[in-house]
Amino acid sequence: MFVPEPVTVRVPAKVNVYLGVGPREDNGYHRLATVFQSISVYDEIKVTAAQEFTIVGEGKWADRIPTDSTNLAWKAAHMVAAAYELPADICVSINKSIPVAAGLAGGSADGAATLVACNAYWGGALPHDALVEMAAELGSDVPFMLSGGCALGVNRGDVLSPVMTRGIFHWLLATFNEGLGTPEIYARLDE
Repeated sequence: MFVPEPVTVRVPAKVNVYLGVGPREDNGYHRLATVFQSISVYDEIKVTAAQEFTIVGEGKWADRIPTDSTNLAWKAAHMVAAAYELPADICVSINKSIPVAAGLAGGSADGAATLVACNAYWGGALPHDALVEMAAELGSDVPFMLSGGCALGVNRGDVLSPVMTRGIFHWLLATFNEGLGTPEIYARLDE
């Protein structure tokens, strides 16, 4: 039986240079206008063969990585496996340097990187447009995380237009041991 070579994908975090949030709509989402900017803090996703699907955490934030279906990497791997009509018999190793629940899209980054890594692992036959559709299903930040750079995001943040930038930007990130998840933040805005 043929076993593909391991695939490693490195993915950056992002900051929202601007974030405008509209009222909650009937579908449960908020309309957004945001400017995403990739920053040089990275997670690394490695996909290897396994007897059954597993997620392994490594790195500074490894203890905060869920290893079940709540993890976007788990969902992404299973979406790509389904598209290839294959069992998800892989190990997804997440080397976590992006702080968890810090507004830096670490989970979205891992989901996007897993889409790319699994597609490459199983032959690379899925076109970019198919990965973008899967990314939008996973979450609002995930489509941006596929391409990175700088972009204007509207709708839920998933409709993107590239933004030209020049210069070098220096960011100072202050994180806390306890983070806030996106649903909590939007619930507070709704209050």
